[in-house]
Amino acid sequence: MKKNSVFKIDKVPDFERVSIEIFKFQAIKNKVYRTFLNCLDIDIQSVNCIEKIPFLPIQFFKTHQIISSEKPIEKTFLSSGTTGVTPSKHLVSDISIYKNSYKKGFEYFYGPIEDYTILALLPSYLEREGSSLVYMVNDLIKKSNKKESGFYLNNSDELYKTLTRLDREHKKTLLIGVSFALLDLVERYRFKLKNTIIMETGGMKGRRKELIRDELHDLLCKGFGVTEIHSEYGMTELLSQAYSKGNGVFKCPPWMKILIRDTEDALTILPKGNSGGINVIDLANVNSCSFIATQDLGKLNIDNTFEVLGRFDNTDIRGCNLMVL
Repeated sequence: MKKNSVFKIDKVPDFERVSIEIFKFQAIKNKVYRTFLNCLDIDIQSVNCIEKIPFLPIQFFKTHQIISSEKPIEKTFLSSGTTGVTPSKHLVSDISIYKNSYKKGFEYFYGPIEDYTILALLPSYLEREGSSLVYMVNDLIKKSNKKESGFYLNNSDELYKTLTRLDREHKKTLLIGVSFALLDLVERYRFKLKNTIIMETGGMKGRRKELIRDELHDLLCKGFGVTEIHSEYGMTELLSQAYSKGNGVFKCPPWMKILIRDTEDALTILPKGNSGGINVIDLANVNSCSFIATQDLGKLNIDNTFEVLGRFDNTDIRGCNLMVL
């Protein structure tokens, strides 16, 4: 398989076929995933649809090297976390796949990056090393090729002036920020934006009390003067992102898919319309593992959009307690 062929997928049968192909490749090449499948007594050749693919618990990225490639590691992304907690590590042997994924993913939902001025408010991510989000946003800023594009860390006055001026000049603008920093901004300033997309990446990072999505988005809508708050769904362990253009309803690019698993039986996939644990198929993860059982709880809708409802309560995913591998 050519390394970037996954980004040419545009039909469900193609997604199914490539998923099975990558599963069988990773079942052989990925030592940790192979051991995991052996513990579950999985007959690799009998897996003929995505619903039969076992998903690797995301916690393995904290304890093992998840790699399906023999190439040298070009980049290691690290998750954020509380002090003393082991971060997840995503070993990336071909950074060009990540670059292709986030560029094509953004343009799939929003159009050419060059059309936007991109302003980033990501203090908690900038303050540590190895953030995949910072890597992505930094590259999108460069690709936007606008002089105002950039990170705004301790210069909120400049950010306020830039945002209001760009909006007044009818320039397409994207402000992407972590939740607590966006709240800090609207508590200090009031906006009435008409040409700006506000996109939150989630997380209070211990800086504020956690809010439910509706409450957070209501505060941000009032503060920025917009009708919808956009959201990005991504994580260190994935090389692709899903996006929401409002109401917390996310859509995936064609090479990414969400399945919902039973919280009592991790190997059982539930029909659409049910709530449970979020499983992600990310075909851009061809050199690590494309089949990840996250610790998020969610619901998959009939039209293949999905919602994030919360997280598992500081426990291992039931049915996947094989962390001794």
